[in-house]
Amino acid sequence: MVRNPDGSVTRHSLGFPNTPATSDPTLPLAAFTKDIPVNQSNNTWLRIFLPRETHDSPSAAKLPLVVYYHGGGFVLCSAASSVFQDFCTIAAVQIPAVIVSVEYRLAPEHRLPVAYDDCLEALHWINSSDDEWLTKYADFSSCFLMGTSAGGNIVYNVGLRAAACVEDLSRLKIRGLILHHPYFGGASRTKSETRLAHDKTLPLSVNDLMWELALPVGVDRDHEYCNPMVGGGPSGIWDEIRVLGWRVLVIGCDGDPLIDRQVELVKVLEEKGVNVVGKFAEGDYHGVEIVEAAKAGSLCVVIKDFISA
Repeated sequence: MVRNPDGSVTRHSLGFPNTPATSDPTLPLAAFTKDIPVNQSNNTWLRIFLPRETHDSPSAAKLPLVVYYHGGGFVLCSAASSVFQDFCTIAAVQIPAVIVSVEYRLAPEHRLPVAYDDCLEALHWINSSDDEWLTKYADFSSCFLMGTSAGGNIVYNVGLRAAACVEDLSRLKIRGLILHHPYFGGASRTKSETRLAHDKTLPLSVNDLMWELALPVGVDRDHEYCNPMVGGGPSGIWDEIRVLGWRVLVIGCDGDPLIDRQVELVKVLEEKGVNVVGKFAEGDYHGVEIVEAAKAGSLCVVIKDFISA
């Protein structure tokens, strides 16, 4: 990633090329995919993942609907990135579910809250959609928001916004939020950030740079977009989420520099009376299940249990 004089960045693939969507029945696909535009002016779109078995079974029961937000520090990657394409395919088949992965605009060209705006707009699009894959195969009354890393941060912030306008999402019944290795920060270092300052996956230098590029100009990492603990958190909205009966799943591992912030979030939500579950593994690294297919399967078991509870 190279910064340019005009404030934009040149992004390299990091070994994660893009994968096109396809629903070609002649290919050995576990799940079919297709892309649908949301806002052509902003170049935002959705990629829908539909398990092949469901598509090929006319009498199949409708599946839970999982709206997924990809990671990349708000600066990198896409819903089409191969790692997220592969993970969403695994999740669609193993949960099973209809997965809708959202393409949102990236910083620094589009700083926060643009990603939140795009992802909330996508929810409204889904709510009013007449797309056949959604209307025929997805259970709108069993919707979950899920995201990895920066996508987990988006789940948190878009979840707060969605709870405040739940009447406008009358068709889309959100049942829970799934924060997978959510990306939060703060001006002060936590013990896990200090312990893993030179982590190979998410060293502090990279972490700080991502936030510098993503946050609004002139604010520090104690802005609410980065640090959900600022001012004790948005207690009023979390009260609303508790009343709505939404459940929250936070997934992490102690090889991730961000684990202390994730554990703290679970503790605060418990104190607010939110139905929250924390699943924290030993070892591993930030976003491990996205790049290791074998561990993605284990994660899908946790998500399946949470959705079906």
